[in-house]
Amino acid sequence: MTGSRKITDYKALTFDCFGTLVDWESGIYNMFQPLRKQLPASHPNHEDRVYFLKSFIKNEGIVEHANPTALYPDVLADTYRAVARELGLDPRDDDASAFGNAVGDWPVFPDTQEALKRLQRHFKLVILSNVDKASFGRALANQLPEIRFDAIYTAQEIGTYKPDPNNFRYLVDHCGSELGVEAGGIIHTAYAIPHDLVPAHKAGLATCWIERGVEFPAVCGGADNREAYAHESGWAWQFKTMKDMADYVDSL
Repeated sequence: MTGSRKITDYKALTFDCFGTLVDWESGIYNMFQPLRKQLPASHPNHEDRVYFLKSFIKNEGIVEHANPTALYPDVLADTYRAVARELGLDPRDDDASAFGNAVGDWPVFPDTQEALKRLQRHFKLVILSNVDKASFGRALANQLPEIRFDAIYTAQEIGTYKPDPNNFRYLVDHCGSELGVEAGGIIHTAYAIPHDLVPAHKAGLATCWIERGVEFPAVCGGADNREAYAHESGWAWQFKTMKDMADYVDSL
């Protein structure tokens, strides 16, 4: 699927990082291991990755809505506790704290860095993330050490969490004032449909969906409700991976 304008007519790619560039699904699921160990092997959710990811998404949204200015490690820790309570378990504080501080340890998708280096020849690269500055700093050092982003905007400085429209207003305003790129020159590129593509489209931005979909295709990206979201997200380009996107851009 392509838009009415060539993709190379745009000046900036703005990214959701965790889910699009970093495999947060695997990172999150692996960090639930202490809870999974507390469940008997016969428990229906013992090895149910989909359950844990959907429970995480639901509870994270509740925590973020209730505490929009909380730092992301605290949001993650409280989400861990909420998932534990949902399972009837008593979470240990050190496990919740480790969960909250694990962002910089989540695995990066193997194609990400090479694809970004190629795309950097054509576009300014910008991050719009729900994490805090310190967590993203660790992610840059551990997961994306070869990439220099032109701007990084986090929920910590914005004061709200995506999908709040305020995050996308902030993105548009600051890309304009700091990078000289107006809304018409931006493509918001993301895996998460409800958290990123829908509000970006409502903000008037062109959008690109990176399907990613690893073991459980886009279970938290919204693709299981693709028809319901299609008219709301309006993506003009769709690729399986960041490599596919870079290949397409380089072919033009």
